[in-house]
Amino acid sequence: MKIAGHAALVTGGASGLGEATARELARQGARVAVLDVNLDLAQKVAADIGGLAIRCDITSAESAQAAIDQAAAAHGPARILMNIAGIGTAKRIVSRDGNPAPLEDFARVVNVNLVGAYNVTRLFAAACARLPALEDGERGTILFTASVAAFDGQVGQQAYSASKGGIVGMTLPMARDLAQHGIRVCTIAPGLFATPLMKELPEAVQQSLAASIPFPSRLGKPDEFAELAAHFVTNGHLNGEVIRLDGALRMAPR
Repeated sequence: MKIAGHAALVTGGASGLGEATARELARQGARVAVLDVNLDLAQKVAADIGGLAIRCDITSAESAQAAIDQAAAAHGPARILMNIAGIGTAKRIVSRDGNPAPLEDFARVVNVNLVGAYNVTRLFAAACARLPALEDGERGTILFTASVAAFDGQVGQQAYSASKGGIVGMTLPMARDLAQHGIRVCTIAPGLFATPLMKELPEAVQQSLAASIPFPSRLGKPDEFAELAAHFVTNGHLNGEVIRLDGALRMAPR
């Protein structure tokens, strides 16, 4: 499917990998709606790319549906969904003082990263399935964002790894489910990227993390993620696949 001329939704589009993806889609001619809980940042990105900023809580059915409807009213029905919004945490199951990890912390990460992504996707897919078919019977594309932590999560990453592992496990059955509607589904599992969150770490820590990547021994660039995300849209035979984007990184236990 060509990107130019189609409407796209990017969750988490106000910063990091989401921002880079929103910018790349706009560069290739898409009408982009930047969905994020941080409306101020979303508005800055949208203003730069000629898009639309919408505040969206992906864990809320009402908020997600309202965002999809608002974007459709401005840009027409979307055929491209980029699920990039997410949060992270690191907590040991048993703390140093012997107490169990708070259940609400685990539930919150899974609710945002896994349930939230599914929530937006089910609403998008229902609307996309009603659109006229394009070439090869295609109607739309859905991209998820997992993480290498889905495969080799580190100590304390139980919640994050579980949420991203859920995304990985959901990819193929969702692609099979939506095949009848001409909607493709893939997932990117990024490694260590130079996102705003990463840049908050001390420079020495960033350099140490970069050195752990076999090649190239540097943090991934958000633009590299965005390029792969855009390629998924345009490569009509990519479906049901999870692609690691990590410079051959395999995370150590700590």
